[in-house]
Amino acid sequence: MTFRRTLCPHCRTKLHGHHRIHPDCIEPWAEAQAAKKEREEAKRTRAAAKVERAETKRRKEALKSINELTKEAQKEFNAYIRVRDERQPCISCGQALDGSGVGGGFDCGHYRSTGAAKHLRFHPDNAHGQCKHCNRWLSGRVADYRIGLLGRIGEERLLQLEANNEVHKWTKDELMAIKAEYRAKTNELKKERA
Repeated sequence: MTFRRTLCPHCRTKLHGHHRIHPDCIEPWAEAQAAKKEREEAKRTRAAAKVERAETKRRKEALKSINELTKEAQKEFNAYIRVRDERQPCISCGQALDGSGVGGGFDCGHYRSTGAAKHLRFHPDNAHGQCKHCNRWLSGRVADYRIGLLGRIGEERLLQLEANNEVHKWTKDELMAIKAEYRAKTNELKKERA
């Protein structure tokens, strides 16, 4: 037993006789089928391109050096500190921090410098919002920074920070994790404050 189509596939009206499609519908139906095939091909092409871009991005990430990853992680960490401390005064001089200036208006100043204490470069107790004048031209005003830290984190945490002299060598995985962690924290803080 064979089943015969009873409706035209293009106009969806009843077919008469032995036709499988109305003669007037052949050309529009063929064009519609060609357009559908073209859309599906374009969709497959976009999906393949997306997969290829993701693979390229993954390969580029794998080729990055420790130095490049450190810079990227530091950028995300500094952005987090700026967002965290945007409503705080400068840790050294107490001046109100203005986040609207060029480059963020203020810096992420480190109490123990990243050159002297590389292992503390991503420690949130070691970094606070600091006006550019104090951070760049007055070498961080370390004595005043310490006084500001006493008020913000307390004596116990400050002494732990000063006594921390461990040696740590960052790995690629750690740096990528730090970058992702602080990007997420920054976005979360921005959402809370919006």
